[in-house]
Amino acid sequence: MTDTANTPTTDDHCDVCVVGGGPAGLTLALLLLKTGFRVTLVERSASLDRAYRGEILQPGGLALMDQLGCLTGALARGGYSLDRFQLVEADRVLLDIDYGRLPPPHTSLLSIPQDHVLAELLGQCRRFDTFHELVGHRVTELVTDGDGGVRGVVATGRGRRRAVHAACVVGADGRYSKTRRLAGIETDRIDAFAFDVLWLKLPLPPGRPRPREVRVFRSAGSPVLVYPSYPGTLQIGWTLPHKGYAELAARGVAHIRDEICRAIPGYADLVHEQIVSLGDLTLLDVFAGRAQEWARDGLVLIGDSAHTHSPLGAQGINLALQDAALLHPVLTAALRAGDVTADRLAAYAKPRSRDIAQVMKVQHIQAKAMLSQGRVARAVRPRLASFIQRTPVGSRITRLIAHGNPQARVRTDLFGPGVPTAS
Repeated sequence: MTDTANTPTTDDHCDVCVVGGGPAGLTLALLLLKTGFRVTLVERSASLDRAYRGEILQPGGLALMDQLGCLTGALARGGYSLDRFQLVEADRVLLDIDYGRLPPPHTSLLSIPQDHVLAELLGQCRRFDTFHELVGHRVTELVTDGDGGVRGVVATGRGRRRAVHAACVVGADGRYSKTRRLAGIETDRIDAFAFDVLWLKLPLPPGRPRPREVRVFRSAGSPVLVYPSYPGTLQIGWTLPHKGYAELAARGVAHIRDEICRAIPGYADLVHEQIVSLGDLTLLDVFAGRAQEWARDGLVLIGDSAHTHSPLGAQGINLALQDAALLHPVLTAALRAGDVTADRLAAYAKPRSRDIAQVMKVQHIQAKAMLSQGRVARAVRPRLASFIQRTPVGSRITRLIAHGNPQARVRTDLFGPGVPTAS
């Protein structure tokens, strides 16, 4: 950290400095701008042209985008509505969750490139004169006061250093958050999952039917996640033993390709044609994680900076959007009262931590139920799938996955006069 007396060449002043231009950071930035605050965004990437993994919006995320006035614009950039989630074992559909049975208006999943979501959020932010962005800048220090409270950041990029002074800094810079590290906040990594994921994208040939569902296939080999990705591709996530990639890679791309084909024979022709090197695959180290603190005086963590999840249940973007929506009224009240202390911010951190604990518990159950191998697992899985699909317990789990915390909504009553609220 650095004391405020140690000033770089240029100073900026704002109400809130958001570090990280992902779904959590940009959603919160837009909410605060609509409420009348000055926001500075610090983002290390110079553009939205970067690698993304999360592409699925659940109905709860769609509702928040809609309430924020961003859904129509994001949809116009392109995406696919998906009707259901299915667990398929040896050509038998064990679990079939029909999203059309959920309460309207949002009764589907949406497969949409994350940069389409971010482009819409960023475009809306740029309409406000009170928005300042430092793209291509990395946070290198936290600005603190004499009592250790965070009062801003030092950002370096494009040949300059800037001190951004703010009443509150929001760390929204991902699972390997630099903001969190600079604050000295430790994380608890939880290797609760027995798998990692190799991601690959395969262009669908003309005339090849595009699926309308998210499916987990279990047949020969390891389970595989498959869903359509805009434009005209299949997103495939092949599971492998946790920390087992090095051993597989040593056997060569042909071995991995054959294993993927064995797991999804219906797409074997595409896998053989299009996977020619290990560079065509992207490894995701699957783990859960939680920061030991989410709030300090002048600092709050949201999104993956605070909690990291498995890809099961397509929760990442949705949790990020909900984090922002739930923090917004708490941070608004704190800023208006001039009291952005950890005690004040705990009104967000404590209840949200309970939400996240529940999500992690459900994801662990999902992993055990859908991905476990062995004779006992194969015998129990059909019964468990039937229980989930036919009982109130299953309905509650489905609602939790689809909608998350029902209290997460856009507080349009806090917006300034004349601010549009619907797309």
